[in-house]
Amino acid sequence: MSAESSNLSNIEHRAVIKYFVKKGKTPKEIFEDMVSVLQESAPSYTMVKKWARLFQQGRESCEDDPRPGRPVTVVTEENVRKIEKLVLADRRIKLWQIAEELQISKERVGEIIHEHMNMRKSVRVGYQKC
Repeated sequence: MSAESSNLSNIEHRAVIKYFVKKGKTPKEIFEDMVSVLQESAPSYTMVKKWARLFQQGRESCEDDPRPGRPVTVVTEENVRKIEKLVLADRRIKLWQIAEELQISKERVGEIIHEHMNMRKSVRVGYQKC
């Protein structure tokens, strides 16, 4: 097997582990088999044990579970409109004030103002179009 074809994704590793669990192999046997075929690109023994246990407990999905927390991106059309409205109402508004108001980071507010609204801040005037 060539080096390129032995580089499997995490989901493919998990599918292999699931297959071997269904065949009745132990995590140690699965790990040794995967290392003999995949060599350095094989998952760690800890990962094999973890996923083998999950599949033995009845898990069917090879995908990661969704994670709690903020959405992947806060740069949405809705947030762009909200920021634009705040900036046009008060061109001297501070990034932290907008961030606090919308509950998003100052970095994302700056990104929206600079990248999506194409505005820069001037000391005398406040925010203005470039």
